[in-house]
Formats: sequence, structure tokens, C-alpha cells
Amino acid sequence: MNVNVGDRVEMKKQHPCGGKIFTILRIGMDFKIRCEKCGREVMVPRNKIEKNIKRIIEEN
Repeated sequence: MNVNVGDRVEMKKQHPCGGKIFTILRIGMDFKIRCEKCGREVMVPRNKIEKNIKRIIEEN
């Protein structure tokens, strides 16, 4: 899956706040993502992110 910094993605599982839309902030071995609903930033391993992305909503 081709994901870039600034893309908005919908995840299969929701964040504890109830949001499913995240913005990609950093790419590497770990991805840094920000929840669109509550604004919390989380570091997640690459393999977990690639498995849990449902669709890319908006590409930059």
C-alpha cells in the first residue's frame, strides 16, 4: 500500500475516542498518526498500520 505523509486514512478498528479517521504524520519503521476526532498522536509499527488501513480518503 502506498501511503505518504499528509494522507488521511480510515482504519478498520476505531480509536478509543470513537474516531476511525487518522492523518499520517511520519513514515518509517513506525508510523506516527493523529486521530482526527480527538487530536491524539500515536506511534504504531509499520506492519500493524498496513494491515489495519481500510482505505485512503485523501492523498497529498
